[in-house]
Amino acid sequence: MRTRAVAALAAALTALLLAPATPAAAHNALQSATPAQDARLTTAPTSVTLRFLQRLNPEFTTIVLSDADRRKVATGAPAVDGTAGTVTVDRPLANGTYTVAYRVVSADGHPVQGSYRFTVADPAAPTASTAAEPTAAGASADADGAASPVSAAGDLDDGPPVALVAGGLVAALAVAGAALLLLRRRRVP
Repeated sequence: MRTRAVAALAAALTALLLAPATPAAAHNALQSATPAQDARLTTAPTSVTLRFLQRLNPEFTTIVLSDADRRKVATGAPAVDGTAGTVTVDRPLANGTYTVAYRVVSADGHPVQGSYRFTVADPAAPTASTAAEPTAAGASADADGAASPVSAAGDLDDGPPVALVAGGLVAALAVAGAALLLLRRRRVP
């Protein structure tokens, strides 16, 4: 009898732990990127390509490249081909750290966004601060040299990582299940 109760409790806890993951399974996710996250490049890239798990909708795909000062770098509009989105870099990138931020819509209609960094360290290129054209504070130059505003937090907000939130929920459920099991053991003589 006791073995059955423990097995039933284990099955119930397993179902609870798997239930929060079910809706998230429909969300799109970044599978790979070129340049890759945390890459240190000796030659500046001429494009940025992001490959996702699901097909992208060109109307709801945004890819933004910014420098270390959070100024937008001039790029072409995202070109979408199936699960990949690519932007071409309009001007050669100077040495420095760059952030790629993206926002796509999942098959279930939920937006998915994130960002990562890479570094250009070309021994023959100038640094980003000496190569940047002067613009007003909080603005960046677009392809025509006109200033476009960039928020202090960038164009896209990462929010908490999905894996961190899911891990916290799993841990909380595991603690609750263990507490319930201990309480049941104490009540049974």
